[in-house]
Amino acid sequence: MYRSVASVPPLVSPPYRPAPAVRRVSDSARRRTSASVVLRSVLEYGPVARSGIARLTGLSPASVTDYCAQLGAVGLIREGALPRQSKGVGRPYIPVDLDTSRFVVGGVHVAVPYTTVALLDLRGRVVAERRLGHGEGIEPGRILADAADGLDALFAQAGGRTPLGVGVAAGGWVDRNSGTIVEHGLLGWRDVAVREVIGARTGLPVHVDGHARALVDAERLFGRARGGRSVLHLFVGNVVDAAFATHDEVHHGPRSQAGAIAHLPLEGGTEPCDCGRTGCLQAELSERTLSRRARESGVIRTANPMHVVGAAADGDPVAVRLLVARARMVGRERGALVVPTSFAESVLAVAGGSVALDVLYRDPLGMPTDAINSETPNVDRGSAGPRAFWA
Repeated sequence: MYRSVASVPPLVSPPYRPAPAVRRVSDSARRRTSASVVLRSVLEYGPVARSGIARLTGLSPASVTDYCAQLGAVGLIREGALPRQSKGVGRPYIPVDLDTSRFVVGGVHVAVPYTTVALLDLRGRVVAERRLGHGEGIEPGRILADAADGLDALFAQAGGRTPLGVGVAAGGWVDRNSGTIVEHGLLGWRDVAVREVIGARTGLPVHVDGHARALVDAERLFGRARGGRSVLHLFVGNVVDAAFATHDEVHHGPRSQAGAIAHLPLEGGTEPCDCGRTGCLQAELSERTLSRRARESGVIRTANPMHVVGAAADGDPVAVRLLVARARMVGRERGALVVPTSFAESVLAVAGGSVALDVLYRDPLGMPTDAINSETPNVDRGSAGPRAFWA
């Protein structure tokens, strides 16, 4: 039932005087949004003239010039070396583009068998990447400490580029606001304070989110979904989950539980699930299930799902049948455009780094002064680091 509530004016209308605090908050939010759309225009169209940014964003030329000056002052954009001329006529202009030479972000993706650590530039490109096997145990303190140490090693080889912060992505239930992995069934983790642990070891600000949401952000910023009004992302690995965005907003839900689809019933599913039911989405489609079925069929002898793909590429009919059956259960076309990830070669690295890059592109002028003034990576564990990063 819907109700219509009328607004009744007071008998005597007092003069309207907005509270200064409210006005300051509104002005701050407006400037943050305007700086964000300017930087994203440079990301998508750069090198681009300031007049072009004004047309793209609807901001006044004076405002664009002001925001470009501020973004240039913090090192996020720079002017082109030579003036350009529009179609060979008119006054030459100096275009602006992202400055990918000064900063990187760290990325961490925690998977079931290994952790990926990486550095990404401002265009979401992987600069360096390492895979850290979990070995015999999956105790969270050790896994996260190894990830922090792996990042430090990459920062030391970053060619003088300053790390702005760290993004961490993982499957399961991840609460972005608290920076916590609330529950990861396959790892057996509960209430793991990821932000606190990695932040303390690296001296850098840390942002944490679920990997499906992180990849939606990556697709909107750097992939095929740029300019799309709505995106649905399905992540199918050992963990199966989803994320969706509408009108440039990724939905998180209460305590970031949106996208938890592991136990949705799958029509035609036969795989027993740990929850006691049969045919749950994750139990049926996970890489663990694929690898087990391939071993039982004699296709492979390992637990590596990529060996199933390799066997199919070599013409093994059983491997082909297993992969085709899984693909058909993953999705049936319902009038939507379905495309593979834009980051097939580096999807896990991009997921981690995009958690931090999304924060940057939403509030580019919220960078800490430590990062602006730094000429070398801040990896001194004795330093508090730039903890005000996009707070």
